[in-house]
Amino acid sequence: MSYKAEYERSMKDPEGFWKDKAESLSWYKFPERILSQDEHGIYHWFADGEMNTAYMALDYHVENGRGDNIAIIYDSPVTDTKAKYTYRELRDAVAKTAGMLAGLGVEKGDRVIIYMPMIPEAVISMLATARLGAIHSVVFGGFAAPELAQRIEDAQPKVMITASCGIEIKKVIEYKPLLDKAIDLSSHKPQSCIIFQRPQATASLIEGRDHDWNTLMATAEPADCVPVKGIDPLYILYTSGTTGKPKGVVRENGGHAVALNYSMSAIYNVAPGDVYWAASDVGWVVGHSYIVYGPLLHGCTTIVYEGKPIMTPDAGAFWRICEEYGVKALFTAPTAFRAIKKDDPNAEMLKKYDLSKLLTIFSAGERLDPPTQEWLMAQSGKPVIDHWWQTETGWGITANLQGVEPMPVKLGSSTVPTPGFNVQILDENGQELPTGEQGYIALKLPLPPSCLATVWGDVEKFKSSYLQTFDGYYASGDGGYIDEDGYVFVMGRVDDVINVAGHRLSTGEMEEVVGSHPMVAECAVVARDDDLKGQIPMGLVVLKTGADIDEATLSKELVQLIRSSIGAIACYKDTYIVKRLPKTRSGKILRKSMRQMVNGQPYAVPSTIDDVSIMPEIENLLREKGVIQ
Repeated sequence: MSYKAEYERSMKDPEGFWKDKAESLSWYKFPERILSQDEHGIYHWFADGEMNTAYMALDYHVENGRGDNIAIIYDSPVTDTKAKYTYRELRDAVAKTAGMLAGLGVEKGDRVIIYMPMIPEAVISMLATARLGAIHSVVFGGFAAPELAQRIEDAQPKVMITASCGIEIKKVIEYKPLLDKAIDLSSHKPQSCIIFQRPQATASLIEGRDHDWNTLMATAEPADCVPVKGIDPLYILYTSGTTGKPKGVVRENGGHAVALNYSMSAIYNVAPGDVYWAASDVGWVVGHSYIVYGPLLHGCTTIVYEGKPIMTPDAGAFWRICEEYGVKALFTAPTAFRAIKKDDPNAEMLKKYDLSKLLTIFSAGERLDPPTQEWLMAQSGKPVIDHWWQTETGWGITANLQGVEPMPVKLGSSTVPTPGFNVQILDENGQELPTGEQGYIALKLPLPPSCLATVWGDVEKFKSSYLQTFDGYYASGDGGYIDEDGYVFVMGRVDDVINVAGHRLSTGEMEEVVGSHPMVAECAVVARDDDLKGQIPMGLVVLKTGADIDEATLSKELVQLIRSSIGAIACYKDTYIVKRLPKTRSGKILRKSMRQMVNGQPYAVPSTIDDVSIMPEIENLLREKGVIQ
């Protein structure tokens, strides 16, 4: 089937389209109500279906002859550990872990917070919670105690699961003191905490509240799958805003399973038995969707990697994994590829490995800048596919559907809307804009399966955050345009548009140009307030390893590049070389915080930042140069 036919059917007959996709999964009771609305006017998918996500992801495959297939490969260069679990072994471990949780009183609808590093027990804990019909909320391991406390306060877990430590390259980070502090800060106290002791650090246990994982597992009895409704929550995942209370995105069981299973074949073109690797963390939405649930629902082999794209041990780490395990599809954030490119600009490490089984490289998390995309395609010889999605949607809004009809790559575009997503470009009054004109990217309701249907415990917050900006639409918060071929260009958050003398210009567009300079590894363009023009852009640039150029020469060359690509109207003048850019652990550059900083405004640094020392480092540099007074 062509992309056009597939997409048009999803628009004209969404219920028929998604009913067909739902039939690929094993339900206890197939849904009769495919799409419905609740008393708040919110849309839900497969409301009356009965199912269990863990059953669909594990037991179903064992019962249908795939029990000896490899489900999970664990590869940890930071501990020099490797392990494999077949579907049968994983199902048995999950059933026993579910029994352990049930023994502590966890029942359908209860919440379990999982605060774990990238180890198999994190995945097992998620699936065990789902097996009981309970709701997990995974918090990135090593998250600051106040942030963890906010999530405990909001989700009110009955049980928390953690490990004694995580490992960041060579640094051991003890989790237990952070957990204890977070519980002290929260008015809600979990009944029990389960601690998985790792050899790199031993956590002390609080009698009566804390339990050793291995001790409990020694006597745990396997638990059966508990049936849930299609609209029952599977998990809560908190978005980490820089200010205010994090929003708990709620993912419903039915729509989530259907959309993710469909996406594995439609977007990523993988089949049961293929090795699929999302190089992310289970603490982020990519880890939920494409380390855990998507590959296992689809019967693939998934990789749990406890390491980095560089320094564990080098910039060939990703390529080693791809060769060793025969990865067919690789998916990670642009920042990982930029780090590899910076450390290994001539791709010498990549050339050491046999990547013949790797067919496609996918990227998402933030915009894939064309220079990095071009470099990776040239060096790997593989298609490098950008696709755009959000924590709130749980899967790709726009994509180049490799399993439906692969389309030509357009640099800077995440290609076309995925079936189910009605993507529109609107002006500030909610009116549709013509082809090629930049505006607000909005998704016409109803959203397809797997997208959030509420914010945990606060439907009004859901409506005010996402549904009230434009009537009848979900506001994505991103800006961009659609070209004459229907390709969507996401130019960044609406906040990242610069108004230069009344002209609205995209920082994403300028970053494309700056990033194309042969000496530049990565960059951020931010808006600086200007008395005459309102705002003017300035560039913060990280050079490639071994690059030899001074700041004045680079600045002059970039001014010429911007003028020839965008025009003098951009008023680009100043470039500053920095050692590194501030990012969240998931790879997003903190453009808003930097914009506030260069304009002398108070700025918030989220606890998800990769390294807290980077922002003060840049601030001091810019003060020395007179940029900040």
